Amino acid sequence: MRGAPGSMDDQTWRDGYALLDATELHFELQTPYWHLDAASDLAADFPQTTIALNHCGLPADRSEEGLLAWRRALEMLARNENVRIKLSGLGVSPGVWPQAQNIEIIQTAIGIFGPRRAMFASNFPVDGLCVDMNTMFTTYKIGVADMTEADIRALFCDNSAALYRLRA
Repeated sequence: MRGAPGSMDDQTWRDGYALLDATELHFELQTPYWHLDAASDLAADFPQTTIALNHCGLPADRSEEGLLAWRRALEMLARNENVRIKLSGLGVSPGVWPQAQNIEIIQTAIGIFGPRRAMFASNFPVDGLCVDMNTMFTTYKIGVADMTEADIRALFCDNSAALYRLRA
C-alpha cells in the first residue's frame, strides 16, 4: 500500500535509502509489478542510485490482463535510466516452466529496457522447483537468438559485470 510504514514511500525508509548514494551501492528490488509505481517514484527521486529489479518484476499472473498490467508497469519503471532488470525467476509454480511464454516475457522485458539495461540471472536453487538449469538457459538463448553478438554478451555477461563491478 502506498505510504504505508516501511514502504518505498515511508520517509524513514527513504532517509535510509538516501545513504546508498554515499556508499556507491545499488538497490536490489524484488517486488510484484503492482508496486512498480512506487519504485518508479523512488528511482525518479534518487536518480544517482541504481535499482536492479529482480525476477522481471514477478509476472506471476500470466493471464492476458495480468501480462498487460505487468508490461505497463515495466514501461513506467523503465523511463528511469537508473533502473536495470534481471531476467530471472520465471517459473510460475512448482513444476511449471512455460517456455514459450517465458520467451515472450524475456523479449518483452528486453524490448522495454533495452539490451544494455537488462541481464540474465538464475534463481537457483529455488528455480530448480520448476526447471533444470539447462532448460532455463536454453530458454534464455532462444529468447535472444536474433540479437547481435554484442547484445547477447551484454545480457549474459557485460551488464552484470558492470553492475557488480566485476571484470568481464
